[in-house]
Amino acid sequence: MPRDNNKYSRGRKNVGSKKRSSFNQKKKKAAPLPNTESTEGMRLNKYVAHCGICSRRQAATYIKDGLVSVNGEKILEPGYQIQKNDVVKFKGKLIKPEEKKVYLLLNKPRGYITTVKDERGRKTVMDIIGDRVKERIFPVGRLDRETTGLLLMTNDGDLTKKLSHPSHETKKVYHVVLDKEVSEEDIERIREGLTLEDGFTPVDAVGYNKRGNKKEVGIEIHIGRNRIVRRIFEHLGYEVMKLDRVYIAGLTKKDLPRGWFRHLSEKEVIMLKHFT
Repeated sequence: MPRDNNKYSRGRKNVGSKKRSSFNQKKKKAAPLPNTESTEGMRLNKYVAHCGICSRRQAATYIKDGLVSVNGEKILEPGYQIQKNDVVKFKGKLIKPEEKKVYLLLNKPRGYITTVKDERGRKTVMDIIGDRVKERIFPVGRLDRETTGLLLMTNDGDLTKKLSHPSHETKKVYHVVLDKEVSEEDIERIREGLTLEDGFTPVDAVGYNKRGNKKEVGIEIHIGRNRIVRRIFEHLGYEVMKLDRVYIAGLTKKDLPRGWFRHLSEKEVIMLKHFT
């Protein structure tokens, strides 16, 4: 049974964080995205931020620099209050607050299918979310049934397309546990890139995850081909015993136990939209 995750969706501090892989990177604590609200009377910098352009602080700078206009006139005061039917433009382009979008980070357990619904009745990642999110959301990319770790879920189609497109080279890091020690020669072969049945497979970084333990490897990639990490090691004669995604697009598993999820912070959403 998935554990109750309300405290994560509300962004409270986790009281039972797990030990992290050495491949994890430090990340700021989560906070909930602001709820949808009326824009009438809203400060101009807040309005611009709600349009997904940038943070409120950066929006204030853009406004002071004359990049924002209201009803055809440049407004240099971030505290200007938006009125009903105001037409706001950023760099000459009309902007409007986005409809309520949902952005979740889930730490997927083994045995769950990365899909919204499974015709064979198997457990899916939606069973972990349950009825705690009312909006229709979907996974960004896939993790196979036996792979654990980070999975983004959202109803933002544009962001999903961006993160999934090869040209954006979305960074992903995996912790891999093999059935036997991986030789230094094979580490170097992986680092240089292997040619698999579906073509050349570039790897951004690879190395032993712990000193003295050559059965555990960390691997960083940006390609998103089906079962690519497993196939890399299988190609060299290794069997993957455990595979865990510990990092994706700037996000880590810090304070997010297996089988739990949390809402992304406003800063994290902006980061995904503008820096991936």
